[in-house]
Amino acid sequence: MAKANWMGDGVANSGVHAPDLQIDRPHPARVYDYLLGGKDNYAADRAAAEAGMKANPNSLVPARQNRAFLSRAVRYLVAEAGISQFLEIGTGIPTSPNVHEIAQDSNPRARVVYVDNDPIVLCHARALLTSGPGGKTAYIDADLRDVDRILGSPELRGTLDMSRPVALMLIAVLHFIPDGDDPYGIVERLIARLPSGSYLALSHLTGDFDPTAWAGVAAVARRSGVTIRARSHPAIERFFAGLDVIEPGVLPLPRWRPEPAEADDPERPTDTAVSVYGGVARVP
Repeated sequence: MAKANWMGDGVANSGVHAPDLQIDRPHPARVYDYLLGGKDNYAADRAAAEAGMKANPNSLVPARQNRAFLSRAVRYLVAEAGISQFLEIGTGIPTSPNVHEIAQDSNPRARVVYVDNDPIVLCHARALLTSGPGGKTAYIDADLRDVDRILGSPELRGTLDMSRPVALMLIAVLHFIPDGDDPYGIVERLIARLPSGSYLALSHLTGDFDPTAWAGVAAVARRSGVTIRARSHPAIERFFAGLDVIEPGVLPLPRWRPEPAEADDPERPTDTAVSVYGGVARVP
């Protein structure tokens, strides 16, 4: 496969090859894109998403609330925590505003490394993950489970200063990691390589509010070869073990630092409809 080069100011060379899109089976990034109203998905992804929505009619809500949470978390990290470096693993198909767009709106020098293992995300990297001239972005084609590959990659080392605080973004990705792949160990290994003053921003699907519906969605996904592991609030809080959790804690997404208009919105979705917890924590 031919190498894809990223050209222009503040953009790193990915050093990766033209991908096999594997369009005959669904991929979480493309299903997520469909749920967000995107066009970068295929028949298998749409079929999986529609089946999931039959099992749980609220399936559209978590994807959209995750995007809103991502925006609020990044703005908090830049404006209040002073973070200028981000590592987002499981970035998905680029959907504006992306992390670098949100961060660079407040700090034009912000730097972001994106990581995903979906070949269609790689196809869009050049067009949609282009940094402003004052900052820098890079993309790594890797699986969340491959911590050493991610943290040892030249793309990361050429973009982020790992001696300075980094915000690790794990947004709506860990519920695709089964217990047998040790998701807690993965997060611990990532955090262990970050300097003091770094942050973890995380969101995760839960079955706490509607276990039957989300069990149905998980069953649909399983038939398509995709694992979805909805976890309880205590299990999700465990990802933050040893970290200083930022107020207001690990909550259903709309309740984590909502904008005034969001807090007062009478149409704000219920905890049951959202069924995703989110939180941000500081590395001591």
